[in-house]
Amino acid sequence: MKCINKITSLLLALVLCFSFVGCKSNTESIATYKMYDSSSVYGITHNGSSSNVEMFAKDLCVVGTDDLGTSAVNSQVAGAAGAFNLTDKSVVYAQSIHEKMYPASTTKIMTAYIACLYGDLDEFYTVSANAVKQDSDSSVINLKEGDVISLRDLLYGLMLRSGNDAAIAIAEGMYGDVETFVAKMNETAKSLGATNTNFVTPNGLHDENHYTTVYDMYLILNAAMQNEAFYTIFSASKYTASYTSGGSNKTAEWSTTNQYTTGKITTPSGFTVIGGKTGTTGAAGYCLVLLSENEEHDKIISIVFNADCRSNLYLLMNEILSNYCL
Repeated sequence: MKCINKITSLLLALVLCFSFVGCKSNTESIATYKMYDSSSVYGITHNGSSSNVEMFAKDLCVVGTDDLGTSAVNSQVAGAAGAFNLTDKSVVYAQSIHEKMYPASTTKIMTAYIACLYGDLDEFYTVSANAVKQDSDSSVINLKEGDVISLRDLLYGLMLRSGNDAAIAIAEGMYGDVETFVAKMNETAKSLGATNTNFVTPNGLHDENHYTTVYDMYLILNAAMQNEAFYTIFSASKYTASYTSGGSNKTAEWSTTNQYTTGKITTPSGFTVIGGKTGTTGAAGYCLVLLSENEEHDKIISIVFNADCRSNLYLLMNEILSNYCL
C-alpha cells in the first residue's frame, strides 16, 4: 500500500497484544486489532518536527494495513471504506482506510468541530462578498452580502444543507480570513493523529492538496463527537434559522442531506442512525461519514469515500453495517 498511516505505524509498534475475533456476521472471519489498554501517553513526532502529538492508545480503534472483510461486500463500488466500533474500540471493516482520498463536504465535520471548540456559537457575524461568491452549482444556504447571522445558525446551515457559503462565513467570522482558519484545522487534525490529512478549504471544494483518509476521518469524528455542541448539531435532522438579511428579519428551514435520516434510504435492521455528513464532487465521488448505534447500543462510525454513484454509496454502507456491525 502506497500510503501507510504514520500514526498507525507508530502506534502499532507499541502494541503489547492483539486479538483476533470472529466477524459479527456469518459471512467470514476477520481480524480485529485492539490496542493494549494503557494509560500511558505516547509522544508522536509529526514529519520529524519537534512538536509531539499526545495520543492515548486506549481510546482508539487501531488497525494494520490489511483490508478486513471486503470479500463479503460489493467493495469495488467505492475507493475506500471503514467501520469502527467505538464501544469495544475495534475496527470491524477496512478497505484502503489509509489511502489518500478527497473528502468533499465531509470536510465540514472538521470545520464544525473547530467552530464548536474555539467559537462563541451566540456571536453574530456579518457575511462578506467573498463568502457568497460561489459557483452556480455550489451547495449553499443562499446567504447575501451584509447578512448578520449567528455562528450557531451558520453551523446548522453548514452541516444540514452543506452550505459552502456558510463555511467561508464561519472561517472569516472566527479568524478574519480562510487561511488562518484552515491552519487551525490542520493543526487540530495533526493533534488528533490525523497525519495523512491536509485541508485547503473549510468547505471541501476540490483541490489536489486537500485530502484525508478513512482512518483520519474516523479520528476526527471520534474526537468531535465528544464536544456537546458539535454532537447536538451533527445529530440534528432539521433546523429553523433566524437572521437579518437586507435589514429585515428572515427565517430559513434546513433539512439534512443524509438520506438515512430523510427516509429515502432504509436504515438496515438493527441500527439507529444518529447523524451523518455527505459529500460529493467530481473528483471525490460520493462520500458519507455516518454515526449510528446497533441493537446492542454500540456506537459505530462508518465511512464510505469515492463511491461511483449515490445508490452504490448507500448500498455499500448497508452491506458494511449489516455484515460487520451488528
